[in-house]
Amino acid sequence: MPATMRERVQKRRDALRAAGLRPLQIWVPDTRRPGFAEECRRQGMVVAAADAADEDLMGFLDAALGNLDEEE
Repeated sequence: MPATMRERVQKRRDALRAAGLRPLQIWVPDTRRPGFAEECRRQGMVVAAADAADEDLMGFLDAALGNLDEEE
């Protein structure tokens, strides 16, 4: 008799646990929620403005990018 879906899932979970892994549940923002895209844009604008105002950061990023170009 073939194994049920529940039995196959349990077997897979048991195998993962035996390999030293454990399950982990995370909660992430719901990208389908009304207003999500607008909030992303708003936060992106705040970060962009902060980055543009920080000359030390921009110098660091330019130097890092220059280092990447030299490695090629």
